[in-house]
Amino acid sequence: MVTFGDRCVGDKFPCFITFEAGPTHNGLESAKRLVSLAADAGADAIKFQMFDPDRLVSDRKLPFTYEVLADKETGKTETISEPLYDIMCRRAMTKAEWKEVKQHCDSLGLAFFATIGFDEEIDLLEELNCDSIKIASYDVNHIPLLKRAARTGMCLQLDTGSSSLGEIEVAVDVIRKEGNENIIIHQCPSGYPARLESINLNTIPTLKRMFQYPIAFSDHTPGWDMDVAAVALGTNLVEKTITEDRTTRSVEHIMSIEPQDMKVFIKIIREVEVALGESRRILTDEERMKRSTWRRSMHLTRKIKAGVELTEDIIEFRRPGFGIQPDVYLEFLGKIINRDMVAGEMLKLEDFLG
Repeated sequence: MVTFGDRCVGDKFPCFITFEAGPTHNGLESAKRLVSLAADAGADAIKFQMFDPDRLVSDRKLPFTYEVLADKETGKTETISEPLYDIMCRRAMTKAEWKEVKQHCDSLGLAFFATIGFDEEIDLLEELNCDSIKIASYDVNHIPLLKRAARTGMCLQLDTGSSSLGEIEVAVDVIRKEGNENIIIHQCPSGYPARLESINLNTIPTLKRMFQYPIAFSDHTPGWDMDVAAVALGTNLVEKTITEDRTTRSVEHIMSIEPQDMKVFIKIIREVEVALGESRRILTDEERMKRSTWRRSMHLTRKIKAGVELTEDIIEFRRPGFGIQPDVYLEFLGKIINRDMVAGEMLKLEDFLG
């Protein structure tokens, strides 16, 4: 279990639901609209991505290829390629704008955190009094960044999409050596959207066995089938990308959920949690009563007088099972019945002498 502000994330707590808006907003007003939608749907948190495109991308012509949804009805897609720098510029915001987004989250009771890339962004998250920092998959081996983030004392979330198990172990050790045990490890498939072969949901139980920390699932697929499967496998946090419109011609909108589906997504996750129930088989009083109604117990096949010895030839097993049931009937063979009884009558404990 780890703490996320006033919330707890772990095996004994409800799945923590984060909506990802980092790749799908296009500026301040768009970001605030997504915050409002996430809060209205009942999410626990919303995540963004903080970066300086001029500093992060050295080659401004470096191409990035992705798919967009051209038609919702047919599912037709198109492949687009454009400079990564241009994509990032559409999402870049000033310090003042981030403060406004954070204030909007606070006003709605929605936790805010972000993926960061440089120390200055960590400084900003500290200034904004955030509860968590996300480390991108490609930065799991960025030891200086991990150390700086760990020293904040915030909950650190590690994306691991491009990492080996050994690299994850090293990253966790780096964070722990800085005195931070507040760690969440994400199983994060690669691809936008991810190919089914790259999702590897079975890695979730592996990570849970290897680490004492909560395990999360960052979903990069359309719909929510993979999230339901991840919750069934024991994930403690799900992160799902949201958008105002899946047909937006930019990266990651194709695999996001729209406003009309956000509440449905959360409702389904919560229903799955209830349905998972307990690891032990515990019957409720209602289940016990219903079970007895449909199980069988000993009934007489003919009329008898008091003093008759119970033998197999005078009994058969009928419903309901409120009397002596078949699994214990041998204990009563040879015992004396203490009263007159009619054919079809149910035998009970008090019908025997001794």
